[in-house]
Amino acid sequence: MSGGLLAGLDDEQRLAAEALYGPVRILAGAGTGKTRTIVHRIAHGVATGAYAPNRVLALTFTNRAAAELRTRLRALGAGEVNARTFHAAALAQLNFFWPQLVGGSAPALLPGKAALLGQAASALALRVDQAVLRDAAAEIEWRKVSGLSLDAYRLATRPVPAGLTGEQVLDLMAEYERLKDERRQIDFEDVLLVTAGMIQSEPSVALQVREQYRHFVVDEYQDVSPLQQQLLDVWLGERRELCVVGDASQTIYSFAGATSDYLLGFERRYPDAALVRLEHNYRSRAGIVEAANAAVRGVPGAIALRATGSSDGPGEGRTDSRRREAGGGAADSQTRAPTLTVYDTDAAEAAGIAAAIAQQLAAGERPESIAVLYRVNVQSAAFEQAFAAAGIPYRLHGAKRFFDLPEVKQAVLALRGASVAVVDEPLFKSVSDVLRSLGWTQSPPVGQGAVRGRWESLSALMRLADEAAPGTTFRQFTEELLQRQAQQHEPTVAAVTLATIHSVKGLEWGTVYLVGLSEGLLPISYATTLAAQDEERRLLYVAITRARERLELSWAAQGPRRERRSASRFLADLGSRIAGADSAARH
Repeated sequence: MSGGLLAGLDDEQRLAAEALYGPVRILAGAGTGKTRTIVHRIAHGVATGAYAPNRVLALTFTNRAAAELRTRLRALGAGEVNARTFHAAALAQLNFFWPQLVGGSAPALLPGKAALLGQAASALALRVDQAVLRDAAAEIEWRKVSGLSLDAYRLATRPVPAGLTGEQVLDLMAEYERLKDERRQIDFEDVLLVTAGMIQSEPSVALQVREQYRHFVVDEYQDVSPLQQQLLDVWLGERRELCVVGDASQTIYSFAGATSDYLLGFERRYPDAALVRLEHNYRSRAGIVEAANAAVRGVPGAIALRATGSSDGPGEGRTDSRRREAGGGAADSQTRAPTLTVYDTDAAEAAGIAAAIAQQLAAGERPESIAVLYRVNVQSAAFEQAFAAAGIPYRLHGAKRFFDLPEVKQAVLALRGASVAVVDEPLFKSVSDVLRSLGWTQSPPVGQGAVRGRWESLSALMRLADEAAPGTTFRQFTEELLQRQAQQHEPTVAAVTLATIHSVKGLEWGTVYLVGLSEGLLPISYATTLAAQDEERRLLYVAITRARERLELSWAAQGPRRERRSASRFLADLGSRIAGADSAARH
């Protein structure tokens, strides 16, 4: 069994999967199959008896990523392995140990900071709006994940939320903490702080935690904060059974306290650590890979990706018939450079891209294989308007969650109820019968709007049934659906994605339109330091590497107040790797 688990890996992935003991660092560039590698490494360790599955903790940063790890581990026979976010793992331990140590239930978790911060501002007679409260909440989060006390934060060089002085920010933070303690509540960051403190101060708790988990795997290690690293350290104790995987070129959350220092400095802490580099990109065409390398050339810790010429290799195991074109056309298509288009205005940019996407859809491209990515949320408005006018289905990534939609909640409940009674019937029939009773049809309704949106949501549930493993029963399908609902593991909806670059790390599409590549947008106007500009370069790298087949770059020469814009400085770095760069330089 273990040999079969390694059979589909390339040489570097196999080397990583066979490094089962001691500290291991895997430097994995975008599209190199890092998730595939670590789940096969864990499954190989379980299959060979090196790991007891319930003694392994795989850590990541989002519920979606944790759900993906669990799904893949189950498929490889390692379903007992715990795959969680840092916060989920810490909260489980906090709720378990608090009654033993303190008595009663653990303090209530605040759903958000805004309401309590508003009350703290009122108590201090500060006149602030919701935007200022959001900025203050972000500062509280940064302070805590950076491991700073209020006194230490006083000395930090940080921009002050608009409308407040430095002393007012400190007073607001102190009053927020006082109200929170008075009401016996904790916030998201406190979960990590309290859990780490509990393990450090109570030897009996430390003993139980370290007995429970013997092997740790941390995905996206470039995103770890000092607070998360502190918790990881207390979980490990004196143990060295730690495998980390990450890519410094994808560190794009420094503003929230993430740092790649722990990834890049791993060998200083563990001089004997095994090092494996994953450099073969299986996701993107060669022209896209070349552009990605150019975007971060010279950035500390950047990995030089190597194009494989096909996504049919190890990586994530995709197959796309368009990559297997005959004759010289295959090579030409494979190395085709990303294109750059300059539009007169933002509205013209949105309309031009909408027209291009409409042609793709008419030619048979699936809308869910296309994304439009931008630097800031406000850029979506022009595209929403243009797509609506062109009749293009779209979804705002990060807007209302799929499983929170009323029609989806209703469908999940109906499916669960029906699965109790239905037996010995094909899964497709069982699911389609329930969805038809809710108004779903095989053919989509005419036009766009709420009715079409509802149909797309129910169709996404139907596709999950289509994609279920052979032999899956109706009961098993609904149990899996309930797990997805609890973990917010969303299915794919048939719509073009509109999203900020920050929100799409870990995702990919056949075609990506990367828009707004002008000075002031990318890089953003307030990125004035070298460190901030490097972060903007990494954002560009993340955006570029979301594309598999086709990458379209664009910017508008005129802003909303008729001001003239200039091309992003990053386009000069891409140079000859993008078609249309000469035309852009003339604007």
